[in-house]
Amino acid sequence: MSRHPVLHQLNTRVYLTERGRELGRRATIADLPDALLDQYAASGIDILWLLSVWRTGEKSRRISRTNDEWLAEFRHTLPDLQADDIAGSGFAIGEYRVADELGGPEELAEVRRRLAERGIRLMLDFVPNHMGLDHHWLDTHPEFFVRGTSQKLHDEPRNYFTHDSGGQIFAHGRDPYFPGWPDTVQLDYSNAALQERMRAELMSIAAQCDGVRCDMAMLIDPSIFERTWGRPMSDFWTPAIRAVKTAYPDFVFMAEVYWDMESQLHAAGFDFCYDKRLYDRLRDREFAGVRGHLRAEVTYQSRLARFLENHDEPRVADTFPLARHIPAAAVTFLSPGLRFFHEGQAQGRRTRISPHLVRAPHESEDPATQALYSKLLGLLRDPIFRSGEWELLEVSRAWEENWSSDCLLAWHWRLADRVVLCIANLADHDAQGKIHIPAMLQSLASRQWKNIWTGDHFNMPVNDWHQGFWTLFAQPSQVFVVECR
Repeated sequence: MSRHPVLHQLNTRVYLTERGRELGRRATIADLPDALLDQYAASGIDILWLLSVWRTGEKSRRISRTNDEWLAEFRHTLPDLQADDIAGSGFAIGEYRVADELGGPEELAEVRRRLAERGIRLMLDFVPNHMGLDHHWLDTHPEFFVRGTSQKLHDEPRNYFTHDSGGQIFAHGRDPYFPGWPDTVQLDYSNAALQERMRAELMSIAAQCDGVRCDMAMLIDPSIFERTWGRPMSDFWTPAIRAVKTAYPDFVFMAEVYWDMESQLHAAGFDFCYDKRLYDRLRDREFAGVRGHLRAEVTYQSRLARFLENHDEPRVADTFPLARHIPAAAVTFLSPGLRFFHEGQAQGRRTRISPHLVRAPHESEDPATQALYSKLLGLLRDPIFRSGEWELLEVSRAWEENWSSDCLLAWHWRLADRVVLCIANLADHDAQGKIHIPAMLQSLASRQWKNIWTGDHFNMPVNDWHQGFWTLFAQPSQVFVVECR
């Protein structure tokens, strides 16, 4: 796998619903067509993440179909909502076994083989913090879960529930800043036996795929777990990841992580962590913050998963007007790290689909967004963006009172004797700035340059480069990707 790989997230259940309509019958993962897998390979996809393939039980599904808050969201997404559209959350795990209605483990193994033939790795979900309400451990190993009391149930009815077998009270899985997820039950990582069983679950998953995306991975960091549940736990991630990588050295771990805890999870062994901070700064137009973020050590940045949307975030086409979307995409996906694309992103879909749903509304494709992602994925097939050396360039004010340089970003990639220089104006107005040209680049000014973003020849200002500063005047949202030939 390349140093800076490309990942595509497929909403498996939604895709199979659409595929079933084409086939006139229920579709399973065996029905992922060769043409689709060939398209992924041709687009340079290194990793395919099949979202939500594990079994969801009836109890958790029933919660999804009766929770008023969730139903309001589902009806907003699907005005013609039907009960069968709600299959329960793919993160309320009833069992780490591919759901029978999706084709079961045999079909998963065959899809993995077909992906491997095309050089694509298979990624699946691992949800470490909790299980669904149907998990058999509630009856066979209740000690594996955080229990509650009658007083806790009375005081925090959204965080605790009574299990229907014996009236025992358990905690729902939760993020400490929000109420519990009512279709889940919280695992107790202060129990060493539970940790051992979860390592075994993880090892079983690792035998079926080439990587896992670990849901809310920071929730079982010892400091977070103790703050949330008032009980200490030993480190889970470091020994668990080490064990899997001993058995499967090339296995990939990606963490969903927030609260600036990326470094802790990198230290525990994760290959990649969500770069939510870059996304937030681009969304909130904190241009100086974006530049500061990209000043981090490249070894650290190379282990970040960079995205503009995923199943948890709003659709980028609905959040960023196209004029902002274009430079934000250039910054996100032409920077080092794992490039993370979501199903429907390249078509300009605007409706976020809850992981409880298995159907999406029909949306027309947007040609301008398609053109943007066709261009980006074409560039990302180039080895210079996958294996090259990256460096951020300094940008200063073109003249003292002109603050618009804050809106400009510049960086370059090097591979052998090739150089690609990238510049993006994140603002929807003109911007001017002095790009500082390092000595090793100055000698290249008089060579032939081409703007591979537009396909046009590019005249480099040789005199500016030889002086070490290039005063650039950028149009609103303008992007340059210029190659030295």
